[in-house]
Amino acid sequence: MYKKFFGLRESPFNVNPDPRYLYLTPHTQEALACLTYGIETRKGFILLTGEVGTGKTTLINKLLEWLHKERVYTAFVFNPRLSVSQFFDFMMADFGIPCESRQKGQMLLKLNQWLLDRYENGERAVLVVDEAQNLSPQMLEEIRLLTNLETSTEKLLQIVLAGQPELETKLNQPQLRQLRQRITLRAKTRQLTIEETQGYIQERMRIAGAENPDIFSPEAVAMVHRYSRGIPRVTNLLCEHALVSSFVDQKNPVPPEIVEEVARDFDLHIIDPLAQAPAQATGLTIPSSIDTNGDNPPLIESLLQALNTLVDRLNQAEANAAARAQSQIESQIESQIESDTEHKT
Repeated sequence: MYKKFFGLRESPFNVNPDPRYLYLTPHTQEALACLTYGIETRKGFILLTGEVGTGKTTLINKLLEWLHKERVYTAFVFNPRLSVSQFFDFMMADFGIPCESRQKGQMLLKLNQWLLDRYENGERAVLVVDEAQNLSPQMLEEIRLLTNLETSTEKLLQIVLAGQPELETKLNQPQLRQLRQRITLRAKTRQLTIEETQGYIQERMRIAGAENPDIFSPEAVAMVHRYSRGIPRVTNLLCEHALVSSFVDQKNPVPPEIVEEVARDFDLHIIDPLAQAPAQATGLTIPSSIDTNGDNPPLIESLLQALNTLVDRLNQAEANAAARAQSQIESQIESQIESDTEHKT
């Protein structure tokens, strides 16, 4: 409902990782350049890490978009909680490699021949594994062995592992030292500075169709950064609900007090946001009170309460709008009747 009020074509702060909305900060540009360079030069293993909500999957989707334009063959594993056989089944199917046998040896032979055919045709193949911190050591070792598919000079399969910082910790285990030694390039996503937060919000508003991207006042942007600590996912959450609340209150631009109200609805004020928000984004640890991937019943309860409050306010706004429209219609009818009466007289 708020889209018309703010002059938007679509919702600018959806949490789905839409590559159109990737905001290229210097760190993001560096990470994307690292990924594309590693694939173009057939470096083998590339590692992408970053804290929860800092845009890893959006960056991966942007990479996949580029790979498809370059006609590179890709397999994207987004659910790593698979057995070895399930992982190979998924990878082969996503590459489009027909294989009747479900024996790993036969699948590897088929994959190797397919990769050799791609190489002879000057084509490339890339395997991307998201949420790789959830891979078992056994599965990581199986993925490492895939890099043995090579010619005397180049790797046949490029592999991108993306995950949370726990992935780096896991790779430091002694039993995975062979895999760690094969990682040739490392990229990271980081949280936003306050200047980047302002640019991030304005860019998303522009892409969503806003003629005036300054829908959030500077004070509201500062408040968003304060409570989100520069984490894009939390920034989206705050901004989305702040737009809804501002629409209900008929306020444009969004004032800081509405952002603070939304932050309190989601219990983001419980932990001092300034204490957790360094000026530059490095090594952020997400407090458990806002870990959107964890099990946190108090937070879930507060989220539901906040959503119910927003729904109630939207319903009230709709009812008020309907009442005003009905009153206008009745007033117009009465005016028309009086006009007709005067005309007849």
